[in-house]
Amino acid sequence: MSTTPPVSGVNQQAYANPKASLGKDDFLRLLVTQLRHQDPLNPMEDKDFMAQMAQFSSLEQMTNVSASLDRLTFAGQLGQSVGLIGRTVGYEAEDGRETTGVATAVSVVAGEIRITVGDDRVSPDSVRVVS
Repeated sequence: MSTTPPVSGVNQQAYANPKASLGKDDFLRLLVTQLRHQDPLNPMEDKDFMAQMAQFSSLEQMTNVSASLDRLTFAGQLGQSVGLIGRTVGYEAEDGRETTGVATAVSVVAGEIRITVGDDRVSPDSVRVVS
């Protein structure tokens, strides 16, 4: 298995972390900087500018779709968690023990869904059995 060595001059943190990628604000800043520093005697071709604007528009739409999917996923998980209220669930507690109890409530704490089972607040990912 071969690995690609880091490219010199590239932000090493972004290279090591694929989630640290350019967003639409970075793309727009890059485009403005490019326009500001272009050669006035040899300006950017219209077709090149239009291609970059199309890329920017696509990036913005993909960002919007991604945000919408994240909200939809969260709403689905919340709905499924609410469906557990009154049901007996088996789950892995924080200390690693397998336990069961009746789900009595669902809350969102710091953007994360928590199911109340007895004295425990359980993540939906920890639920193993529903009966």
